[in-house]
Amino acid sequence: MSKKKFSLLIILGSIMALGPFSIDMYLPAFQSISDDLHTDTARVGYSLTSFFAGLFIGQMFYGILIDRFGRKKPLIVGYLIYITATLGCAFSWSLDSLVVFRFLMALGGCSGMVISRAIVRDVFSGDEIAKTFSQLVLVMGVAPIIAPTVGGFINSWLGWPWVFGMMVLIALANLLMIIFLLPETKGPDDSISLKMKNIWSEYHKVLKHRSFVLYAIAGSFAYAGLFAYLTGSPAEFMERLGFSDTEYGWAFAFNASGFILGSQVNRLILKRHNELSASLRSVSLQLGVAASLLILSYMHLAGPALTLISTFLYLFMLGILNPNTQALALRPFVGEAGRSAALMGSIQMIAGVLTSGLISYLHGDSTPTMAIAMVSCTLISLILLIVSRYSPAIEPELQKA
Repeated sequence: MSKKKFSLLIILGSIMALGPFSIDMYLPAFQSISDDLHTDTARVGYSLTSFFAGLFIGQMFYGILIDRFGRKKPLIVGYLIYITATLGCAFSWSLDSLVVFRFLMALGGCSGMVISRAIVRDVFSGDEIAKTFSQLVLVMGVAPIIAPTVGGFINSWLGWPWVFGMMVLIALANLLMIIFLLPETKGPDDSISLKMKNIWSEYHKVLKHRSFVLYAIAGSFAYAGLFAYLTGSPAEFMERLGFSDTEYGWAFAFNASGFILGSQVNRLILKRHNELSASLRSVSLQLGVAASLLILSYMHLAGPALTLISTFLYLFMLGILNPNTQALALRPFVGEAGRSAALMGSIQMIAGVLTSGLISYLHGDSTPTMAIAMVSCTLISLILLIVSRYSPAIEPELQKA
C-alpha cells in the first residue's frame, strides 16, 4: 500500500472513530446521568435511541449532499453541528433535553460515517473494498477499546458532563485534520438536483439493485445485534452482574477487542473465501453463540465469565461479517458511492433504532432482552444471506462456497 493511501486510511479511521466514541464513551455514565436527571438507566437508553435515529435521518441527507458538493464541505458543516450539539449535551438539564441534543449530535456526526465509506469506494475497487474496511476497523478500533474506560474515569473524577467535553475536544482535533490533511476525492456535480422529488429518484436508482437491498438489509440486521449489545449491556453488566462503571469500561474494552480481532482475521479469511461465503460462515457461528447466551440466561447460568465470553465471541464474528456485507452492498456502485453508502448506513440505523428502542422499552429484571434481540437480529441476517446466495441477481462467483 502506498504512503498516500496509508495516510488516507489513518485519517478516515479517525473520522469514523467519532461515532464509536460518541456512543461508547458515555455508556459507563448511565447510572450517574440517571441519578442527576432523576430517572433510571433504561430510560437513559432513549438518548442512545435518539442518537441512532439522528444517524438514520442525517445519512440520507449527506448521501446526496456529498455527491452534489464533494466530500469535504458537507463533512466540515457536519462537524460544526456535532460540536455545538455535544456542548448542549454537557449542559442538559433534563432527560428530554439530553435526548434532543443527542439527536442533533448524530445529525452532525453521521457525516463522517457516510463520507468515509464513500471515499473508500472512490479510491478502492473490487476485493480491495472489504480489505480496506477491515483495515479501517483496526485504525478506528482504539475508540471502542478506550472510550468506555476513559469515559468511566472522567465520569468518576469530573462528572458525566465532562465526558461530552472530551467528545468536543476529539471532534475539534478531527476537524483540523479534515480541513488541512484530508484530500478531496470527488468534485462537485451540478447535475445532481437537491429537489426532494429528484433526491428520492436518485435513491430509488440504488434500491433497484436487488443485490444491494439483500446485502444491506442482511448486514443491517447483523449490525443491529451490536446495537442490542450497546443498549442492553449497561443494564446487563452494571445492574444484573453488579459491575462498577470502571469495571464495565474494562469489560466493554475487552469485548470491543473481539470486534477488532475479527475484522483482522477477516483479511486472512478473504484469501481463501469470497465475501459472501465468509459472511455465511461467520453469521452461522454468531447465531450459535447468541442462542447459547440466551439459553444460559434463562437457566440463570450466565454469570460474569460466561456473559463476557459470549459477548466477546459474538462481536468477534460481527467483526468478520460487517466489512464483507458493506463491501458486497457497495460493489455495484461508482458514481453513486455517496448515495449508496448513505442508504446502506440509514438501513443500518433503522434496524438499530428499532432494536435499541425495543430493548429500552421491554427492559425488565428477569427478561434477557439483550440476548433475545441478539438472537433475533442474527437469525434474520442468516436467512437473508442464504436467500442472497441462491438469488439470480447475485454475481455467479459469489455463489460459490
